[in-house]
Amino acid sequence: MIRFDKLWETMEKKQLSTYWLRESCGIDSKTVRRLKANDNIETKTLNKLCAALGCGLSDIAEYVED
Repeated sequence: MIRFDKLWETMEKKQLSTYWLRESCGIDSKTVRRLKANDNIETKTLNKLCAALGCGLSDIAEYVED
């Protein structure tokens, strides 16, 4: 299972909000809900997040076995 807990940790360290994600990154509220639920998202969303946060994929997502 892919988890996005690291995304929220990275955003907290950078003092960024979900509002910032929506307004600055062009990520809609439906996608934010999917991220919070560790649901499937498109790779282009991962690209947007990494570019906007100036980080790597390992800073926003991780694979965890069930």
